Amino acid sequence: MRILHTADWHLGDRLGRIDRTADLRRAVERIAAYCAEHAVEVLLVAGDLFSEMARPDSLRASIEHLQQTFQPFLLGGGTILALTGNHDNENFCQTLRLVMTLAAPAADQPGALHLAGRLYLATSPTLLRLRGKQGEEVQFILMPYPTPSRYLREEEVQRYASVEEKNRHVQTAYARQLREMQEHPAFERDKPTVLSAHVHVQGSTLPKLFRITEEESVIFSEGDLPTQFAYVALGHIHQHQCLRGLSHVRYCGSVERLDFGEQDDTKGVVLLDVGSDGLAGEPRFLPLDATPIYEVRLETPLAEALEREQQRETDASRDLVRIVIRYTAGQDNLEDTLRQLDTIFPRWYAREWSEASALDGTLVIGGANPSKSFEDTVRDYLRQELLNHPDADRDAILRRAEELMSDMSR
Repeated sequence: MRILHTADWHLGDRLGRIDRTADLRRAVERIAAYCAEHAVEVLLVAGDLFSEMARPDSLRASIEHLQQTFQPFLLGGGTILALTGNHDNENFCQTLRLVMTLAAPAADQPGALHLAGRLYLATSPTLLRLRGKQGEEVQFILMPYPTPSRYLREEEVQRYASVEEKNRHVQTAYARQLREMQEHPAFERDKPTVLSAHVHVQGSTLPKLFRITEEESVIFSEGDLPTQFAYVALGHIHQHQCLRGLSHVRYCGSVERLDFGEQDDTKGVVLLDVGSDGLAGEPRFLPLDATPIYEVRLETPLAEALEREQQRETDASRDLVRIVIRYTAGQDNLEDTLRQLDTIFPRWYAREWSEASALDGTLVIGGANPSKSFEDTVRDYLRQELLNHPDADRDAILRRAEELMSDMSR
């Protein structure tokens, strides 16, 4: 069975004032082309199919584009397996899953053989089997991102004194659920198995997490992750990497560069074959064309700095750019510089300027943390305040906050 492992699509996402729809659709279409080019049987999306910033109309448009893009794949007998991540709206994904099941009922018993030619969205821990075109069967364990509503039993739901306490409870419940699935009578130990999880595993390499702090993230030790399966398909960390030096245990990375912290990342997907004896050969990394993202700094005198940018040898019309300007009042024409930069970098996503004669911010005693942006400060405050609120209410408020901050940056 040929499988294409991908994750972290974040459909409907934004970066500052820039709508990333076109960039992300380009990546999705390339993934569909890989499916056709390599005769893929199962497309496995390891979480974060959608962005928490996506509005209802954007979600609808994203689903329509997925339908158009992957219809040939599905009609040809391909299967899409997806699971929810920390950025997927739980209520929306639950509703989507129920509607899909209502339209085309599927077996709901653990370990049941599922029909090909369908999209299956796992919003809770799921055990299922698929049959390849050569008749081989592969078992899949799908583990969505660990949240209280997905993993804690009714008697375990409680108020938490801190994020750390909440994470400990969820981490214990997640590990228990994964263990119970392997002990379930429907789990066949002699059958090749693929584990897919949207989770943060200690030891992974990353400059920073995407819109979540390490304190908020539920972090598992390497020993918590079983590696005896034919392949372990991970999502959540946006950099492609293998864990513990094992080529069959890996993050595929996100399909696009989503913020400045990913400016140097190579994006792509992982192609692998699983047969009756397990993994056949080494998984292959297939690259995706990622959007350039970088920072441009202009120092006074601006006329000279601007001339250098105008003489760029490469077209920057597609690039995502953060602009930082330091100018001298009475000497530099800031407004004219900004207008000309609009032409050179039409997709700038953030910009800031300061006067060269102004006091440096480092002289301010007791000021805000200069390493944390306004947006991150708002996110951290809301997440702490909403710690003991229902997940649906918290997600709705955080989503609305992202919309408001996006509007402010335009």
